[in-house]
Amino acid sequence: MGKITGFLEIDRHDRKYAPVADRLKHYREFVIPLSEKDTRDQAARCMNCGIPYCHGTGSVAPGTPGCPVNNQIPDFNDLVYQGNWEEASRNLHSTNNFPEFTGRICPAPCEASCTLNIDDNPVTIKTIECAIVDRAWDNGWLKPEIASVKTGKKVAIIGAGPAGLAAAQQLARAGHDVHVYEKYAKAGGLLRYGIPDFKMEKHVIDRRVAQMEAEGVTFHYGAHVGGGSQDAIDPLELLAQHDAVALTGGAEAGRDLPIPGRELDGIHFAMDFLPQQNRRVSSEPLGGVREILADGKHVVVIGGGDTGSDCIGTSFRQGAKSVTQLEIMPAPPEHENKEITWPNWPLKMRTSSSQAEGAKREFAVLTQKFSGEDGKVQKLHCVQVDDKFKPIAGTEFELDAQLVLLAMGFVHPVHEGLLKNLGVDLDQRGNVRASTHDYLTSLPNVFSAGDMRRGQSLVVWAIREGRLCARAIDQYLMGTTTLPR
Repeated sequence: MGKITGFLEIDRHDRKYAPVADRLKHYREFVIPLSEKDTRDQAARCMNCGIPYCHGTGSVAPGTPGCPVNNQIPDFNDLVYQGNWEEASRNLHSTNNFPEFTGRICPAPCEASCTLNIDDNPVTIKTIECAIVDRAWDNGWLKPEIASVKTGKKVAIIGAGPAGLAAAQQLARAGHDVHVYEKYAKAGGLLRYGIPDFKMEKHVIDRRVAQMEAEGVTFHYGAHVGGGSQDAIDPLELLAQHDAVALTGGAEAGRDLPIPGRELDGIHFAMDFLPQQNRRVSSEPLGGVREILADGKHVVVIGGGDTGSDCIGTSFRQGAKSVTQLEIMPAPPEHENKEITWPNWPLKMRTSSSQAEGAKREFAVLTQKFSGEDGKVQKLHCVQVDDKFKPIAGTEFELDAQLVLLAMGFVHPVHEGLLKNLGVDLDQRGNVRASTHDYLTSLPNVFSAGDMRRGQSLVVWAIREGRLCARAIDQYLMGTTTLPR
């Protein structure tokens, strides 16, 4: 604990955003970093608690206190306060392969579980984490970690999202010959094709992929394993060519809204809308698909989570006339009851940077039908609902909309193709069945991690599962492992 009285003397001070009018003109990141002095002052606020819930419990259940990857937060806070940034980077990377991802887009359960959050002034852990890793990149500290001894074992990773990338990096550093198969043109999964550039610019992914390539990871792009096209890769052949296979694709089956009028033009899944803009920003071809644009339209986003927020920010940048976000759940309280919730993740009103750009938010709303003209959507017909989601008579209303984006979450991975061809068992929710003990599926040398195994979740959980899956594969192949938990 570098400064014993830091939390008493220094107020919480976090990163600010560029003004809305400025940031809506572009798709670049708009978070303004703290100065080095301010970052060190914020690190000095850490109390080095006797029980640091920010660490995480090591549990596999979302909603439990702290950091899913078990970052050693008091340790790197103290190192930053002391000005030992390089050691802080080593500490941070010992538990998290990609802190530049989590430092930008993690909801920071560590801050919710901080002891100083008891009076709503937690340490700015996410900001400090991001400052550490960005400084490490700027100073050239993040060199490729090339294995000194090769094992001769060959591992296939199917899916280059955060779980697949974490597993691949860990396995390559353990000396295995790692091949990552990705159906899209570039690595990153939802980091690249779902999360907008204004939340995380894609050079952040590219520099980490370059590090992994230098460490011996081979990326195969446009490689759709189990897909329906002629050039698709047969997963059974892949299985025969590798000593182990890890299934780390996402939970890509979006939750639909099968109500009257759903067939009208202008109603799209969020994940048909968001990737197009990311491809435009990176000058990547759209692939011949019909463009979905919010320019000049009244936009309604159905779904109140992060994906919905991403649709809002993207719609405003495309020039939407208005954006309304609908959530079927009731409005959460403005402030949580700390005596009941802390140190767990609390249910409370949160306003994302995108929502703050001018979106209208409606809670406890059910969309009953869509209507339109000439086959194109024009209106939503909605009603308020009670706490059992039953319509309340007399509360019906209409919303104008020329673009409706369905952002209601994802139900499970896509079953057609890869999973059916392999014949792996699924759990009752439709995810790949594999335990958190060994990440083995029902096939003897096939493993699974991330959203494909656990269902829709956070980037930080994907990184954790990828790391643990790599450890399990290394143990399976070699009989022992030195990879960390």
